[in-house]
Amino acid sequence: MPLKKEDYLVLFCDGKRYLVSLKEGFFHTHKGVIKLSELEGKEYGDCVFSSKGEKFHLLKPTLFDFLMKLRRETQIIYPKDIGFILVKLGISEGMKVLECGCGSGALTTALAFFVGEKGKVFSYEKEEKFIEVARENLKRLNLEGRVIFKHKEVLETFEEEEVDALFLDVKEPWKLIPGAYQSLKGGHPLGVLVPTTNQVSMVLKALEEYPFVDIEVLEILLRPYKTNPERLRPEDTMIAHTGYLIFAKKVLEK
Repeated sequence: MPLKKEDYLVLFCDGKRYLVSLKEGFFHTHKGVIKLSELEGKEYGDCVFSSKGEKFHLLKPTLFDFLMKLRRETQIIYPKDIGFILVKLGISEGMKVLECGCGSGALTTALAFFVGEKGKVFSYEKEEKFIEVARENLKRLNLEGRVIFKHKEVLETFEEEEVDALFLDVKEPWKLIPGAYQSLKGGHPLGVLVPTTNQVSMVLKALEEYPFVDIEVLEILLRPYKTNPERLRPEDTMIAHTGYLIFAKKVLEK
């Protein structure tokens, strides 16, 4: 299908990926300049040449590309963690999901993407500037209509009840375990992200006070490799620890 002015695409050259919008005018790099308006009518998979004669391939962007190129005002949850969170929480079409702490909106975007047009994400955030950044990031994928932002600091309980999944990404999530228990449907999952082990301990102690089962604590490490078939080896750098993930399921009694 021919590219249109409102489309996004990935320009790929020498192993590097650049997410661009055809509305941006010009793409500038050390490998030359590309006039993006001239890409209208081309198709994903085509190639173009920069002003310096460098070849760029036009690729269709995935959710991964959008998440890695978000406008950031905070540390984001990385796709390596987001993928696992989505699977563990069982996020699917039509679900009602609650998150507390949207940050720059990386997880918010992924949740909105997977709940579909019939689902809804309720996102609590105490910093208004973060809500505006998250909303701006959602607009790139036309997902803003699937998210209801609530500009407030939750101290005890949430306004929603009978939600299908709930995720906490705040400084002191253990204080919100009672509210999370109240809002979740029975048998449904809670997820928590914290950066330090002492925070994990505090969350585990709070979970012990309520009927939660199937409790897990884990972290996910992603190790990329150089793609040279003759000299296959790991990359020199990697994103290692990003946070500890805690999952549990609400039951009606232990």
